[in-house]
Amino acid sequence: MEKTYKWRLDDAGKTRDFAAALAAMLAPGDFLSLEGDLGAGKTTFTQGLAQGLGIKGAVNSPTFTIVKEYAGRLPLYHFDVYRVGEDIESVGADEYFYGDGVCVVEWASLIEAWLPQDRLTITLARGDENDVRFIALSPQGKRYVELCEEFERNAGFGDRHV
Repeated sequence: MEKTYKWRLDDAGKTRDFAAALAAMLAPGDFLSLEGDLGAGKTTFTQGLAQGLGIKGAVNSPTFTIVKEYAGRLPLYHFDVYRVGEDIESVGADEYFYGDGVCVVEWASLIEAWLPQDRLTITLARGDENDVRFIALSPQGKRYVELCEEFERNAGFGDRHV
């Protein structure tokens, strides 16, 4: 079992900053699965990723469209599979999951059988205080272990590690 990297973030702005810092380290073909209850900050996190990838304009949850594409330093493919179930194949997921951009899937555990074996699972949870969020990065595969280690060393979030 790989190490899980954990942080406490004080507000939504810190969640966006965290994601933007992570985005600076992402490469073509990276796959991020996002987990967390409703309101945990999955879309806020994705907005930070978009910012870090140089994407302009609004980024919101693709709840009813399933996938949204954004152009930046790398393309961002943002999925919300909460309502898809096992019908993920009908949206051409393989083209995105194994494409040249960064793929982010909210509620990814609902389509576990379709997910790439190597990926970074990001779990967000709400704290007892208003805007506090807890974030855990769980790497699967060498690429993502190295990414997490580099992020922990260089991203400037070490003081929030829990």
